[in-house]
Amino acid sequence: MKDILWLIKKTLRTTFRKKGNILLYLVAPIGAILIALLAYGGQTTDMKFGVINHDAGNMAEETIAFLGSIDHFKTVEISDNDVSKAVTSREMDGVITFQEGYTEGLLKGEPDAVHLTSIKGDQVTAFVKSYLYQYIDHLATLGMAADGNADLFNKMYEDYQQSEFQLTTTTLTDASTNKNLTISAIGFLIMIMMMSAATLSEIILAEKENRTYFRLLSTPITARKYIISNIIVNMIVMFIQVTITLMLLTYVFHIDLNIPFGKAFIVMAIFSVISVGVSLVLVAFSNSRGAFSALMNLVIMPTVMLSGCFWPVEVMPEVVQKISKFLPQRWTLDTLEALQAGSTFSSLYLNLCILFAFAIAFFLIAIYKFSRNNDTKSFI
Repeated sequence: MKDILWLIKKTLRTTFRKKGNILLYLVAPIGAILIALLAYGGQTTDMKFGVINHDAGNMAEETIAFLGSIDHFKTVEISDNDVSKAVTSREMDGVITFQEGYTEGLLKGEPDAVHLTSIKGDQVTAFVKSYLYQYIDHLATLGMAADGNADLFNKMYEDYQQSEFQLTTTTLTDASTNKNLTISAIGFLIMIMMMSAATLSEIILAEKENRTYFRLLSTPITARKYIISNIIVNMIVMFIQVTITLMLLTYVFHIDLNIPFGKAFIVMAIFSVISVGVSLVLVAFSNSRGAFSALMNLVIMPTVMLSGCFWPVEVMPEVVQKISKFLPQRWTLDTLEALQAGSTFSSLYLNLCILFAFAIAFFLIAIYKFSRNNDTKSFI
């Protein structure tokens, strides 16, 4: 036990001997949060739509005025030539075009002259359609009742506008931004944890190359104690990174995790074990620090991107989404998202079992590779 404690102190001194390492291991989680804030913190709930009106009737103007009265919704009149630029440059969330004959269609009860253009998908268009189409349906109903009589339609519309019933609205807090920000921050934290674990495990190869490892083995210290001490130091750094990130999100940036602190820590602690296991596998399959660096870049960054740590997995092709199911990072994020949705640990036993299975598998692979390697530089 004394040997392991001495090795832990030695590894910690080696790890934090350079100030740059302190920044990497302890300050990097702050960077993860700042990147997430840049991605999601600056988002606004206001939507901006361009409006093109080719209809000569008065109902197009009335509909545009209705859209402008919706909270967090702004309309700007643009020309046909500006549509492509406005949409593709994301200056606007979309463009609504009222074609000629819009008012006439309402009088007949057959509205079919409104076109909605957007590249942001249902997240934006569904919101607009829920208001716009309902309003148009009401007008079309009045048109059918007026049987094409413009004067009667206008009278009915005026009465509709001055109706006595009132609608009371209550603003609810949108938790989606906080959830996205939290998952994004943890996604970047996952990358940082894997790179930190790999850098710490690289100490094994570094000490083999400078012969420190073999001098240690000439003492009562065994290879098994050496690896155990490295794992312990690795886990200490991982736990510190997780704690810093979760505490900063909760108590400094006041971002609601939508997950109890303890549960989020447990999930990330399990992933810490996975990160250490992956780093040991990389060491086991590397015969030099150069090979280790190449293997680390080949494994960590691609799997982090494929698992959806940098962007929502839903935006990736279906084939890639299926591949991500074989990655521990994806299961970690899925577990956290399920907890945000209100799931309990008991209902997520399969996710937790899979995460533990990943950790066990990586450690078994590392142990097997170390035991089969007869090179004098091998671990066992």
